[in-house]
Amino acid sequence: MHFNFEILGVSPILDFFNHQQKINQRQLNFGVEYVGTPKCTLDSLIRSIEPVPPKRGWDYEKLVESIVNFWITNPETIDLWRSRLDDAGTESLLVSRVGDIKSLRYELESIFDQ
Repeated sequence: MHFNFEILGVSPILDFFNHQQKINQRQLNFGVEYVGTPKCTLDSLIRSIEPVPPKRGWDYEKLVESIVNFWITNPETIDLWRSRLDDAGTESLLVSRVGDIKSLRYELESIFDQ
C-alpha cells in the first residue's frame, strides 16, 4: 500500500480536537487519518503518526517513507507552514493528513455528495 501525506494547515488545538471528536462521533472511517503536531520538524511529523499504524493495520515503515518523501520534495511548503505555525503561537497545531489514494478519493467524493 502506498500512502499520501500532506500538510493541510495550522489550527488552534481546541478546533483540531473538536474536529477529531466529530469524526469519531459520526464513526466516519474512510481510511484517512488527520494528525496534529505543535512543531514543524520531520521528527515531530513522524511522531504524530506513531499511533496510526496499530489502529489501522498500516505498514509503519511505508508510512514514515511517505512523510520523508514529502519532506524532501517540498522544502518551500515546509518553510511556509513552519512560518505560519510560528506566527500562530503555542496554542496551535500543524495539521496533516495521511491515507492511501483510494481512501482519499472516497473521502473527497463523500464530501461532494453531502
